[in-house]
Amino acid sequence: MVNIFHIYDRVVRWVMKAAGVRPVQVQIKPGTTMNFWVPAGNPNKIHQNHPPLLLLHGFAANAIMTWQFQVLNLAKKYAVYVPDFIFFGESVTDRPDRSPEFQAECVAEGLRKLGVERGCVLVGFSYGAMVGFRMAEMYPELVEAMVVTAAPTVLMESISRESLEKIGFKSWSEYLIPESAEGVKSLLEIASFKFPRVPRWIFKHYLEAMVMHKKERAELLRELVAADDVIISQYPQKLHVIWGRNDNLFDVQIAYNMIEEFGGKARLDCIEKAGHIVPLERPFIYNKCLQNFLHSLLEGKP
Repeated sequence: MVNIFHIYDRVVRWVMKAAGVRPVQVQIKPGTTMNFWVPAGNPNKIHQNHPPLLLLHGFAANAIMTWQFQVLNLAKKYAVYVPDFIFFGESVTDRPDRSPEFQAECVAEGLRKLGVERGCVLVGFSYGAMVGFRMAEMYPELVEAMVVTAAPTVLMESISRESLEKIGFKSWSEYLIPESAEGVKSLLEIASFKFPRVPRWIFKHYLEAMVMHKKERAELLRELVAADDVIISQYPQKLHVIWGRNDNLFDVQIAYNMIEEFGGKARLDCIEKAGHIVPLERPFIYNKCLQNFLHSLLEGKP
């Protein structure tokens, strides 16, 4: 049987190209290459009245699978850039660094080579949000504002331990890098508010098509967790938080704590009947929240 995710990937790629984005391979440095989905036309000419929009994906799928509904909604109006992180999609490296800072460095360098050096709006989901916070800290001139979903500023040991205990797993690798169709089923059901009943072969196809670079991805997850005494940076960027009310991985209280830490620079939208994968579960509501924030950034600008 032909793998359904391979077929869907071809369909999504065709749809994305029709929507106005295309894939390009960017050499970050010798031995390190990233795949980016970028505007098909001249982004400076087509989108001169809007900031570049950077979408950073989560851990369970590649860039375009994660953000397909948002790209379709935004690509005609914004210069949308959607990279595959290292060891996702066609992005690879021969370097041993697995830290979120390294991912942030690669994305920033890729954007620079694509002509984007400042003033972008970063939209990060889960793992992508945590990498996004590192980008905002390391390259404040590049990141003008942030939209984050389903992720703490830093995945500290206490947050990690509490979340894993809640979902019944010993490590993030055990949960996010499944070894069986049953593991995929658990992954998707826990991440969802209400995952539909589907045949077992769907989970098997997901395992075959989407779970790759297992050793390297496990190393990425180990590097992601930080000690509880880590110092949280003070971010100058505006922040908008979009969270699923029923997130089983990271409780919505984390979002409320984040808003309090950021003070008047932050806003929060909680989406009802949505779990961790809220951009995929409730795309129309998510897109409306995102669009409202993007519009607010343009208010008052000359």
